[in-house]
Amino acid sequence: MKDSLRQQFERLAHRLDEIEAMLSDPVIAGEMNRFRALTREHSEVSALVELFRQFKTRECDAQAARTLLDQSAGDPDMAGLAQDEINEALADLDRLHQTLQTSLLPKDPDDARNAFIEIRAGTGGDESALFAADIARMYLRHAERRGWRTELMSESVSDLGGYKEVVLRIEGDNVYGQLKFESGGHRVQRVPVTETQGRIHTSACTVAVLPEPDEAEEVQLNPADLRIDTFRASGAGGQHVNKTDSAIRVTHLPTGLVAECQDDRSQHRNKAKALSVLTARLRDKDRTERATKDAATRKGLIGSGDRSDRIRTYNFPQGRLTDHRINLTLYKLQAVLDGDIDEVVSSLQAASAAEQLAALESGET
Repeated sequence: MKDSLRQQFERLAHRLDEIEAMLSDPVIAGEMNRFRALTREHSEVSALVELFRQFKTRECDAQAARTLLDQSAGDPDMAGLAQDEINEALADLDRLHQTLQTSLLPKDPDDARNAFIEIRAGTGGDESALFAADIARMYLRHAERRGWRTELMSESVSDLGGYKEVVLRIEGDNVYGQLKFESGGHRVQRVPVTETQGRIHTSACTVAVLPEPDEAEEVQLNPADLRIDTFRASGAGGQHVNKTDSAIRVTHLPTGLVAECQDDRSQHRNKAKALSVLTARLRDKDRTERATKDAATRKGLIGSGDRSDRIRTYNFPQGRLTDHRINLTLYKLQAVLDGDIDEVVSSLQAASAAEQLAALESGET
């Protein structure tokens, strides 16, 4: 372990002592917000310090085994036991070292949030809209596998039953952290249902994954910057709301961003949902602008998440999925479209962690 990394964990051990002393102070115990913050910090820091203590223990074990090996000349059985202990200790040290390094990577505060997924048809006409529906189904199936709750916020259905645009809300543990690398351009290569000559066509849709803002952030919208329109809901499932103008469209005048919701019979609830989507889009706009500035300094392996980035190809004739950012190719396309995207998600997360770690070691972060 590098001295700089070891020093960081030594400082964390000292910080743990400070936190424990503060938590035992009756004055701080009476300040609920501060007490909660310290309790959360104690939980995080104590876990890291415990790992570091395990690392140091295994270092001592390895050193003791080396000493025993040096003293075992002429005793093959003892030397074999010592070597086994050295090998086991080194394996544990490598595992703990990787875990400790990863634990120091900067954490995205949005990872634990719920998420909105916006899917829009791109080039390819009706086939693109059908592909957008396939991608929406993929995320819905994945959410079902994970036990996440899903909600249709708005939809614009194409003539053949695909989606020109659809917005989903997914609620569960660490949803945004799991799905944030799905943002970008998704491309499909297949024979469309409208193709009579059996030719393979290429079409695309775009995906944007946005962290859901909390209520405190939603109220920061300036009412003077908003135009709110009501209209009659349409599309599948709209029969209950067609009788009244309960669907809501909210326009943010300074940026031109628009969000709408027609899912609920209640105009009030549709307005609240549309405002939540709009806030998420405004936060994403700011996030994207900052990511673009960062990319000018250092291009990320995973990319900025911009919708113009082509991130993935779904090739039906070959049954192949390829993620172009990390050169991942899987020959289980149907399983992926049925929601089995865990391998893709974990590979992207691992690539992102490796990139962050390389930057941390080179002093870029």
